[in-house]
Amino acid sequence: MHFGKADAPPSELADAFHDVDVPIHHNEHIAAAALRADRQRVRQTGRWLVRHSTDRCSATVGLALLAADWAEEDIPLIQTIGLLSDRFGPLAAEALRRRRGGEEALLWLAQRAAGWGRVYVIEALCGRGVYASRRWLLRHACDGDYLNGYFAGQVATAAHLHEAIVGTDVDDDLIDHTGRLLKIMADCGGMGMTLQHYPPASAVLAAHVAHLGRQAPTVSRYVDAAVIADHLADKAPERSGCTTEQRDHLVRKYLAVLDRQDWCDMVRADFDPDSDCYSWFTGNVAARLQLRAFTDLTDGDDR
Repeated sequence: MHFGKADAPPSELADAFHDVDVPIHHNEHIAAAALRADRQRVRQTGRWLVRHSTDRCSATVGLALLAADWAEEDIPLIQTIGLLSDRFGPLAAEALRRRRGGEEALLWLAQRAAGWGRVYVIEALCGRGVYASRRWLLRHACDGDYLNGYFAGQVATAAHLHEAIVGTDVDDDLIDHTGRLLKIMADCGGMGMTLQHYPPASAVLAAHVAHLGRQAPTVSRYVDAAVIADHLADKAPERSGCTTEQRDHLVRKYLAVLDRQDWCDMVRADFDPDSDCYSWFTGNVAARLQLRAFTDLTDGDDR
C-alpha cells in the first residue's frame, strides 16, 4: 500500500509495524514487495527506516528492504546496524552476502559479533565460499560460546581445515583453534556437524595431536586435548569418524602428551582449583581417563 502511493514519504512507515509480527530473517513477502516497487524508492525507504526508526520493528523492515537490493554503497550502514547482531544479524548477513565485497564486509562483522549474531554471520560467510576470510575462520571463528556448535563443522568444511592443518602455514593459533573445533564437533549433535559426519576427522585428529606434542603446555590446550581424548575413548569409534585401530592409536597419542611431566607440572600449577571448570573436569574427564596429573595427587604424591 505504501509503495502504491507515489508521494508517500518513508516517515509514514515509522510507526506502522508496532502490531505486526516482523520476522528477523529473510521473508519472501517483504522481498516481493521490494521487488515490485521502484528500486530507488525501495532503497531510500530502507535507508531512512534503518537510520531514523525509533523501534526495532521498523528498523528491521528497513533492513529487509536493503537486503533485497545489492547496492555496495549501503555496506557501511548495514554493517553498523548489524553490530546489534542478535536482532539484526540474520538480515545484515543476507544483505551483505548479496553485495560485491560482501565477504570482507561479513568478516568485519564476524570479528565484532557474539552470541546468535556470530552464528548468523559466520554461517553466511561459510555459505558463500571463503577466500579473504579463510585465515581468520581457521584461527578465530570459535570464541568459546556454546552456540559455536551450530557452525563449527561449517567452518571446518568451508575453510578446508584438513588441508590447512597439514600444510606449511601452521602456527599456534591454527593448532589451538583446530583443537577447539574438534572438541566442539565431538559433542554438538543436534546443533551442527559432528566428527561422525566430517569425512577428514581421523586425519585432522592425527595432525592435531602431532602438532600438540610440539607446543608449550597451557591449561586451555590441556583441557581441549583431554576432552577430545575422553570423547574418543568413551564413544564408539565411528562416532569420531575413525576405525577402532585409528581411535585407539589417537587416544594413546593424546594421553602420551597429557601425561608428560611438563604438561602435568603446568596443569597442577595453573589450573584454578576453585573454578567450576576444575570441579567438572576432575570429576569427569580426568577421572575417566585416569590422567596422571590428577591421579598422582589423589595417590598423595607431592605437587
